[in-house]
Amino acid sequence: MAPEKNSNGLDNYAFAREGRFCDLPDTQHGEELDMSMESDNNKLVYCVTDVPPWYLCIILGIQHCLTAFGGIIAIPLILSQGLCLQFDGITQSHLISTIFFISGVCTLLQVTFGIRLPILQGGTFTLLAPSMAMLSMPEWQCPAWTQNASLVNTSSIEFTEVWQTRMRALQGSIMVGSLFQVFVGFSGLIGLFMRFIGPLTIAPTISLIGLSLFDSAGTSAGNHWGISTMTIALIILFSQYLRHIPVPFPTYSKEKKLHTSNVYVFQILPVLLGITLSWLICYILTTYNALPSKTSQYGYLARTDLKGDVISQAPWFRFPYPGQWGMPTVSLAGVIGILAGVISSMIESVGDYHACARLSGAPPPPKHAINRGIGIEGLGCLLAGAWGTGNGTTSYSENVGALGITKVGSRMVIVASGVLMVVMGLFGKVGAIFTTIPSPVVGGMFMVMFGVISAAGVSNLQYADMNSSRNIFIFGFSMFSGLVIPNWIFKNPTAIATGVVELDQVLQVLLTTSMFVGGFFGFMLDNTIPGSKHERGILAWNKAHEDESSNTLESGEVYNLPFGISSYLSSSSWIRYIPFCPPSEPHSLDGSGADTNALEPKQPLGHAEPSQIIIGVAM
Repeated sequence: MAPEKNSNGLDNYAFAREGRFCDLPDTQHGEELDMSMESDNNKLVYCVTDVPPWYLCIILGIQHCLTAFGGIIAIPLILSQGLCLQFDGITQSHLISTIFFISGVCTLLQVTFGIRLPILQGGTFTLLAPSMAMLSMPEWQCPAWTQNASLVNTSSIEFTEVWQTRMRALQGSIMVGSLFQVFVGFSGLIGLFMRFIGPLTIAPTISLIGLSLFDSAGTSAGNHWGISTMTIALIILFSQYLRHIPVPFPTYSKEKKLHTSNVYVFQILPVLLGITLSWLICYILTTYNALPSKTSQYGYLARTDLKGDVISQAPWFRFPYPGQWGMPTVSLAGVIGILAGVISSMIESVGDYHACARLSGAPPPPKHAINRGIGIEGLGCLLAGAWGTGNGTTSYSENVGALGITKVGSRMVIVASGVLMVVMGLFGKVGAIFTTIPSPVVGGMFMVMFGVISAAGVSNLQYADMNSSRNIFIFGFSMFSGLVIPNWIFKNPTAIATGVVELDQVLQVLLTTSMFVGGFFGFMLDNTIPGSKHERGILAWNKAHEDESSNTLESGEVYNLPFGISSYLSSSSWIRYIPFCPPSEPHSLDGSGADTNALEPKQPLGHAEPSQIIIGVAM
């Protein structure tokens, strides 16, 4: 049977015969013909428990890796500034390889034993802000000679000790802070936390993550505003103006043999395409010496040959291991700052779980699955700290959005993504290639990404009544305080002098972390200033994230533990007291594919835009 057609004549779904449409119950044929095009666009080709063909798993797995590409490599590139590694391309490549490796491992853990939804794990910007605040403390500021490329000897013991001591302090803080997330998740306390956290707390917290990084974006982009502007323009062109333009790709099917299928490449990979094209133009300009060749000239950092020897020096195969930078050390100030980021990450992930369930044709996640997901994310942060990524892991909202584009909700696709990221992390040349991206290109990407993060935080205000002067005051004061206080502390680093060094360090990190300052004021004011739940947005927020699941067959097939663990444990009466274990099942599950009608989404996906299954990925 040929794929259905949209009114514009484009193929609606590739590989339509090989999957199951998960969101439409059986209806009469006449009624099916009368259904709106919007309902057609909501069809899923593969549900969360389905297993697509192996080649489709690999292709879509590659796409998810590429979707997360921008965020994953951005984190070590930003951290390299605080770690004094701007001119050490080899170490930067090792950090990129390590974060790819850990992201893959954590993805496999989350999909197999955690929330069990098709949700990808990667580095988190919520931990980046407190990490940079910690590294900006007077005792961790980079020596002046590390900022001069001509004075840096990357193989010297002195230079190695400079950046590794900072990394070890960061590792220890992340590992201790992640234990809190493990405890909150596996103890079931996340539900208690969410009772007191609403849109007026989340909006300033998330928005200030992006706004606090404006200096990093401006510094990188300012190395050549022409190149960075070109990168921004390309990403905007692909993601906003050309996203509805399909590109024909060759495909093969038994019915049509060799033919073309339309794929919305610009909508799926706008960041990757923008970076790649700008990167290529910089390479051409470097080849023809159109860019300055002297370090003192403006635009020199736009050249692609600044780290030309990094690729040749990087090993083909390198296995990241725990403690590769030495024994982690613990800083009380660092731990407290990381805790602020961990709490923000947990709140964001709970929302991602519900969104992922809706887009993958699964029932809303039950409490035991959410508890397990948060606990596994904490375990992932612990592993990331031990391996030395300088960051943690969290659920990636970008990949949740990709589910609505591809119409493939199978978790086997995310398993393939996890395996691919592990493989990428084992090949040192892959990380080395990414370090050669010119600084202005990275700066252009930062300006787009950080702007979107800021706007994503503000979007949470849709649940609150913003005609209320109470809410306007809380949000405005929280945002402004989150910008003013850290900026003043940065300019007056010696102002905090309580007489207790440890307390000074804790206050220094917290008050220079914008997301903590804004989130703290938002939390305190929202919970103390009188206001109805409707006015505060609590009712709308809870309704949007309502747990409608029950002890049903379809819920068990999606969220129960794998390998028959749930069936084995269900015979024990004490299992109902374990917050992260599923309750007794109504009847046995055979682990086979989920019933299509049982996995009907509880909410329509009318906002998802029509697209095709990706059958080819272009770099």
